[in-house]
Amino acid sequence: MRLAFTFVRSLVVLAALWQTAVGVFALPRYLLPTPMDVLAVFARQPEFLLEQSLVTIAEMLAGLAFGTAFGVATAIGLAAFPRFGKLVWPFVLVLQAFPVFVIAPLLVLWFGFGMVSKIVMAAIIIFFPVVSAFSDGLRRTDTQILDAVALTKASHWQALRLVRLPLALPGLVTGLRVAAPLAPLGAVVGEWVGASAGLGFVIVQANARMQTDVVFAAMAILAVLAVALRLLVDEATRPLAHWARET
Repeated sequence: MRLAFTFVRSLVVLAALWQTAVGVFALPRYLLPTPMDVLAVFARQPEFLLEQSLVTIAEMLAGLAFGTAFGVATAIGLAAFPRFGKLVWPFVLVLQAFPVFVIAPLLVLWFGFGMVSKIVMAAIIIFFPVVSAFSDGLRRTDTQILDAVALTKASHWQALRLVRLPLALPGLVTGLRVAAPLAPLGAVVGEWVGASAGLGFVIVQANARMQTDVVFAAMAILAVLAVALRLLVDEATRPLAHWARET
């Protein structure tokens, strides 16, 4: 809740500075609309914006789910098979280095203009923070703890399942907190490249028509979605690593 309160307070301050800047510099509305112009868009097209928002929400939630699942499975696989992990990890890093705008057109080509390509794009963006943070947590298990576990004659799999995985959960939580606000980015990038619905589609169409107020309205919705998704992840992961709660 503290994050939501901070976001609302920052939004109010930003709107005040924004309104002041437009008035002082007498900026034309097509260049920078006022906050009231943006609010007028919500009043004028509520059903349209809601419909497009639901498309993007579905894409980013599905991308978050698939990206998290794939990231967790990959991190566990890298820890379970160290030799295999040494071969795979460089390819993960190379794939992470590619800009999303390079990958997005290929995904549209492979999966079409529907939701699947946007979900895959969001999942790819979510995947990297999750696998990086969780793998790091699994690698950094205290060696003294592992030595103590070895004295019990526990197998590699038992040590991984009963010791390393629970101790790495705070790392997974950190990765999810970093990844959650990026889910809207993945969905919107996919929509920019090719789509017939969604907030990214709205931004592209409005920008081509010089409807700057509509662009800002879609951006405002994306900002709210990013914060809401972060709050959702915070609440969902609270029981996951309750011993590592923030003070």
